Amino acid sequence: MPADRPSIPPTPPLGGDLITPRDLHAISEAQEMARRKEAQELEKKRQEEQSAIHDAFMHQHVRPDAKERFTRAVRAAAERGETEIEIVRFPSSYCSDGGRAINNFEPDWPDSLTGFAREVYDNYDRYLRPAGYKLRAQILSYPGGMPGDVGIFLHW
Repeated sequence: MPADRPSIPPTPPLGGDLITPRDLHAISEAQEMARRKEAQELEKKRQEEQSAIHDAFMHQHVRPDAKERFTRAVRAAAERGETEIEIVRFPSSYCSDGGRAINNFEPDWPDSLTGFAREVYDNYDRYLRPAGYKLRAQILSYPGGMPGDVGIFLHW
């Protein structure tokens, strides 16, 4: 052996506390189960939140001060030179047909409205249509190629 290279001590034999492939698989499985459980808990929480939002939408009502709020909103829009305002936005899944009638511009699209959207439409039909306002509904997004949010717009 050349004198300029230090000698390397021999590697001690393995054994005792060595982690095995079986131990590594168990660790990996435990981590995967923990990630799945966390994902399931997050999904459950998301679904509960979505259910609460849907329930609130289905039971929401037009506020008593709606006339004053409406007047302020359309006046401000007109002062900005606009000719329409969005009066409600909601997921198309809240429609009885998932937004199909709105997406296909069917004349009976209001029949697919439920909950607060239906109440808004009924108030439009009763008070605003006779005053000369027009209403249109439109699918605003297409996540995954399917109808997403619906916007209902009032124009003059």
